[in-house]
Amino acid sequence: MIRLALISPKGPLYRHKTGIFRKDLRAAPLTLTTLASLVPKDLDIDVKIYDEGIEDIPNNLDADLVAMTVITGSANRTYELSERFRRDGKKVILGGPHVTLIPEESIQYADSIATGYAEETWPQMLRDYANGNLKNRYDMSKEFSFDRLESIPFPRRDLLQKKGYKTLETFEATRGCIHSCDFCVVPVAWGRKPFQKPIEHIIEDIKRRKTKTVLFYDLNLIADREYAKRLFEALIPLKIYWVGLSTTLIDKDPELLNLLIRSGCKGLLIGFESVSKETLRGTKKSFNNPDNYASLIKTLHQAGIVINGTFVFGNDEDNIDSFQNVRQFVIDNRIGLPRFSILTPFPGTPLFKRLESENRIVTKDWSKYDGQHVVFQPKNLTIDQLQVEHENIWKDVYSYKNICKRVFGNLTSIFPIVLAANSSYRFYANNLTKFYTCRGGLV
Repeated sequence: MIRLALISPKGPLYRHKTGIFRKDLRAAPLTLTTLASLVPKDLDIDVKIYDEGIEDIPNNLDADLVAMTVITGSANRTYELSERFRRDGKKVILGGPHVTLIPEESIQYADSIATGYAEETWPQMLRDYANGNLKNRYDMSKEFSFDRLESIPFPRRDLLQKKGYKTLETFEATRGCIHSCDFCVVPVAWGRKPFQKPIEHIIEDIKRRKTKTVLFYDLNLIADREYAKRLFEALIPLKIYWVGLSTTLIDKDPELLNLLIRSGCKGLLIGFESVSKETLRGTKKSFNNPDNYASLIKTLHQAGIVINGTFVFGNDEDNIDSFQNVRQFVIDNRIGLPRFSILTPFPGTPLFKRLESENRIVTKDWSKYDGQHVVFQPKNLTIDQLQVEHENIWKDVYSYKNICKRVFGNLTSIFPIVLAANSSYRFYANNLTKFYTCRGGLV
């Protein structure tokens, strides 16, 4: 029997016990449960899942083979664990966005790596390992699509520790994004082609879970409007409520918006990014139009939909006034769950290449590539200004006074959930300083 451990390492901000990301903000991952479901049934493999966001990894891990999924912010931790496991005689496989972006680095810390989506390569890796023929690299084929798969298994949610998450009911209908924002890893790592699961598969997965609450992890659920319409139509009879991600283009198609509302949508994460047109043009996200933000927010609020609005600071067009402009916008428009991040040039992206060519990358300590540390020299701000003002807007918007203005001014059917999430974000905001060893967060 092969003992397989699937691990999701975490960077300092999000690690179990020492981090500041509370349970009310934490939903069950899909990557590890999907990998577990793809283990060939004819192989004698015992699978265990470890998520460092909710639990410690045993010092004496009982495994022959360890597979870890890696994002840039967790790369240092992954490499540390990998070296430890390999010293103990375990074989280590690495995959995920960071590995796909810079495989030449990751392969130094693993016996084998997988780039891209793993539906086709992962089962082959396990077969090769079982036969003593594990190769050092497996790449997603250019022809990959869900249509090529003989079957799409349902995620092995039964392997997760339920007590560590706010919800286990996480699902995925699509992957990828059709846009090409210069800061985003998606078009670089996987291209702009959208991948879609059969709608009947998604509906069956939800039915099997017997759940009335669903969280979709899709990066842009409405990328293909016709597909989205069919999905929303299929959700209506289930009488669930769901939350997911969308772009600001959701109100450009009245039929699509109507179906989204009827299907039970109660919350949307929307990447507003900035309230400056100039900034949005600079990031190649000019399909966002700040002139239309207020109208969109009002429409969604009237439909009882909570907005998880995200904003980024540090673009070349940003200055010290950008923080106050966003702060006022968030409060005036009563955004239920605002989130803020510092522009992060992930390796391989056009943004990273440009800043590196301009000698503006100030650290390649991947543990600081978490969206909450400054890792480059801003153009119209000092490093200290960007770090401090970013921390301040978190604290200000999540003060008790401003929580009341935003949340109590826009009551919804999921008010208790929104209030709990605001409390957790307030804790997060007021503890960010613990992870800054100096202003600017560079050492």
